[in-house]
Amino acid sequence: MYRLLVLLPFVSCLSQAACKPPCRFAPLYTSKEIVKDPRPFIEDVLYWEGHFAQPGIGYNAANEMTYDGTLLDQKTGLASAYGAGRHNFSAASKESLHVMVLAKALAGDANAARFISPGSPSAAPDKAYKIMKQKLATYLAFNETYPGFGGLLPWYNNTYAAIEPTSDWINRIPVLDNGELLCAVYGAVHDLQRSSRPHHRKLGDQWQDWLDYASVNVAKMFYHGKGKVCAVANLKQALSPTDAKQNYSCEGTGVLDDPYEGELFTWWPYFFDGLDEYYKHGIGPITVQKGFWFSSHEQWKVLEMPYYDVDLVKRLYTNAERARTCNSAARQVPGEYASVNNVTDTYGEIIGYISNAGIPSIANQTEQGLDVVTPYAVFPTLLVEGKRDRAVGMTWWRNMVTGKKMQNPYGSTESERLDGTAVSSFVSWDSKITTVAALLGDVVDEVRQKMKVDGIYEEFLRVTEVGVCLCLNETRAD
Repeated sequence: MYRLLVLLPFVSCLSQAACKPPCRFAPLYTSKEIVKDPRPFIEDVLYWEGHFAQPGIGYNAANEMTYDGTLLDQKTGLASAYGAGRHNFSAASKESLHVMVLAKALAGDANAARFISPGSPSAAPDKAYKIMKQKLATYLAFNETYPGFGGLLPWYNNTYAAIEPTSDWINRIPVLDNGELLCAVYGAVHDLQRSSRPHHRKLGDQWQDWLDYASVNVAKMFYHGKGKVCAVANLKQALSPTDAKQNYSCEGTGVLDDPYEGELFTWWPYFFDGLDEYYKHGIGPITVQKGFWFSSHEQWKVLEMPYYDVDLVKRLYTNAERARTCNSAARQVPGEYASVNNVTDTYGEIIGYISNAGIPSIANQTEQGLDVVTPYAVFPTLLVEGKRDRAVGMTWWRNMVTGKKMQNPYGSTESERLDGTAVSSFVSWDSKITTVAALLGDVVDEVRQKMKVDGIYEEFLRVTEVGVCLCLNETRAD
């Protein structure tokens, strides 16, 4: 029914005899097999995607902090032994994905264990604990050196054990990525504090201290009255948030006014800093139907907070996935769209980043680049309830990774042209672990339970439902 990308051999595993399954496992399955029972296919996906989330590829073993990603050799599919193609920088958004999957491993999830420790799943809880402990130490050390960030993270240089702001993020910090991180840590704290292991509970309390400190600072850093939340805040990174000489301000005119992943942050000043004024000024859910680009990336917030507990939101987002899959099927597109790195050129360099990739007919921004698809675009489909919906998402994922060079010894590759003539020889957190987080059930359960303990769950439901209803009324009035 659908046109498949060109299928050619790419690379064998480092020791193919020891590979269970082989790294190019996708062609071994048919769509009918996945639809009938997606579980064996999902197990194979988790096994190989887990080879990305390892030291030297996905994160720095010296501090347990994520890298943005790693370029691969276009002929062998391998990363350089010396890290020549590694992106030694990252951001809070990549950290959020790492924390989400670590939380699942800490909770004893068998699928998360297969991902975190592919060679020895039984070691996953201890490995996750070690990573979370060192990660917190790195956060705290960074805050000691750069207190102006209020415990949060700018884009950072991760070349050495001690991280530092990248050259373009000195004295400035993004809000969107940190909203994703705060929610992920919130869910991880729930699992740690309820562990049967005393040292896990102790670490959970320490992470809660970090969360409390960051929560106290979010309003003074990003909120500047009348419902205005800075997209990027300017600051003095060497001065603490309480220093009289510290002067947080918005950079330019950019503000958070979207109902997409940026919305995650807006709950923090509302719930944890007493700023109910934020929603009084009408900023919050603007629309849940029309996308900015209608990129799958825009659905990130449902990975982290229990939006689907509001029936209207759940139905609207389910409709969004019907639109996403039907659009590709009707237009005979062999994959789905999301903001992603473009393909790599003949020199192995990425040809820029494609933000504007979605469905123009149901987006605010209609000028889009639609010649590249990416496997991670299926992650919102995987979040729709039901075995069949998971099978639909994984069938589309399979269709994309059967393309030339789309599987490698670290799992799936970033993106590919529709005609199969080029791929992005790159592996990254955004384009891989969003899918993994969705397969593992995200951290919504943990966040929901902790929200109930903190007494904010019912208010979350109330505000979300009111916002969505107001938005739909305004849409109908137009």
